[in-house]
Amino acid sequence: MGNDIMNSSQPLLYRVAEKNRAPVPFMLDGEPATALEGDTVLTAILTHRAQLRRNEFSHEPRAGFCMMGACQDCWVQTTTGERLRSCATFIQAGMQLTTGAPA
Repeated sequence: MGNDIMNSSQPLLYRVAEKNRAPVPFMLDGEPATALEGDTVLTAILTHRAQLRRNEFSHEPRAGFCMMGACQDCWVQTTTGERLRSCATFIQAGMQLTTGAPA
């Protein structure tokens, strides 16, 4: 995937099914956002953004890798500094997530 796509503010994931689950409000980099009940944090973020975060060493955009909690690619933080493995953590109402990614 080219960097021009990853830098886009367009979502990487588009929901095509299961749209009738309860909405879950959360904050993403200081902006209100909504996921659906049962979404992982990874899904919640990527339905709003083209990237999950930037790699702390190379600063390249990242969007997760293994999607099952075995790698270290999907870490994000809460505004209080708690680190979450986004592919294995379910979104909760009121979460305040920070990715360092451009909005």
